[in-house]
Amino acid sequence: MKLKVCGMREPLNIKALSALTPDYMGFIFWAPSSRYVETTTPELPSAIKKTGVFVDASVDYIQSMVLQHNLQAVQIHGEETPQYCALVQDLGVEVIKAFSIKDSFDFSQLDPYETSSDFFLFDTKGELPGGNGYGFDWSLLTNYPSQKPFFLSGGIGLEHTPQIKALLNTDLPLHAIDVNSKFELAPALKNINALTQFKNELYEL
Repeated sequence: MKLKVCGMREPLNIKALSALTPDYMGFIFWAPSSRYVETTTPELPSAIKKTGVFVDASVDYIQSMVLQHNLQAVQIHGEETPQYCALVQDLGVEVIKAFSIKDSFDFSQLDPYETSSDFFLFDTKGELPGGNGYGFDWSLLTNYPSQKPFFLSGGIGLEHTPQIKALLNTDLPLHAIDVNSKFELAPALKNINALTQFKNELYEL
């Protein structure tokens, strides 16, 4: 299982997190977000996939950000169509298609995206497309019908290690845990000590 830390922006914080070597580091290219990236981003170690997060952006804008920031993965967090996702795949990046879950979820809506995304991501439906700081009922994932690996997101913190362990003991194709707001000192500023503890506990599982 892999680890993604999302909502990064501050150069010194990025450098400190890079030393922890998460598998994915996320940068948000959606202006309404308090973690919006307006400037350049530093190069990351090759072991970390630099991931851009977009919400209903044009493919041309995504392409420009992929080139400007040397993105290896793109997380699509809006109402994008399967055809749109296929165009993003053509840019030569991993495509992570996000879906929001609240009290229930119709997994049949994943079917059209099976071939146009590399991973699914499940987050909590809230006021914003992501980073709301609270989770959903993970038991809903027992109905997951696909073999496509997925990211699990939505208010995940240190206290969720036992539940993550339980998920890993199932047949679910959990690819990565995606964390953000629960590890922040301020928007886009992560608590590296807490993330270090979390990663150590995850890989002790």
